[in-house]
Amino acid sequence: MTVKTETGHARNVAHFDELINFCLGYGTAYNPAKASIKVLALQTLQTSAKNAITGINTNIPAYSNAVAARELAFDPLSKLTTRIINSLKASDTTDQVVDNAKTLIRKIQGRRATPKAKITQPVKGETVKEEDKTISASQMSYDNRLDNFDKLIKLLATVTSYAPNEADLKVTALTTLYTDLKTKNSAVLTAEVPISNARITRNDVLYKVNTGMTDVAADVKAYIKSLYGASSPQYKQVSKLTFTAVK
Repeated sequence: MTVKTETGHARNVAHFDELINFCLGYGTAYNPAKASIKVLALQTLQTSAKNAITGINTNIPAYSNAVAARELAFDPLSKLTTRIINSLKASDTTDQVVDNAKTLIRKIQGRRATPKAKITQPVKGETVKEEDKTISASQMSYDNRLDNFDKLIKLLATVTSYAPNEADLKVTALTTLYTDLKTKNSAVLTAEVPISNARITRNDVLYKVNTGMTDVAADVKAYIKSLYGASSPQYKQVSKLTFTAVK
């Protein structure tokens, strides 16, 4: 999960602030029958919306830092596995073992055993057959890379002739690296939970049908339009305030 920009949501909340201020400016003339668009209800919803935005912003730094740490740790993995396969080739082992290691390393590095087929653009009006579509075989998710790296280490551990002098290529060092990568990947997954939950809360407060801020704002606009008229300066004030669902 990437950290998406919160700008659109914050803009919606800012516009809701303006909408409430206009309603307050109308004084006693603003007196809707519907409970959810009375000023006090709007102010309560406004507080909930701001708290929802704050809840996300509070959790973003921990998530972003965990993602950055994971990316930094995984970055050298492709070059490291290239060194591993060359070291394995230089050992007294079988071609089958080397081939098995190559398969795992291709998955770790996201490479294909054969070149990706070129997709032929369909003639206008025709559809591309399902079998002609190219589905990516890349297994570059962090979970998959970890799983294949673990398999590679276990394979190397069975090869008695794999005994490199380079410390970082030894099975013990690779096992330590795997543990560190797994820890950093888990840290991202852990940090993702509160920010994901905060987004669910945000989406409910801002965008839930009928009770969410955007729908309530639409009801407020409709009331002001009925109160003052479509061509009134009051309605023109609020009609320019946009509320977009940015889930």
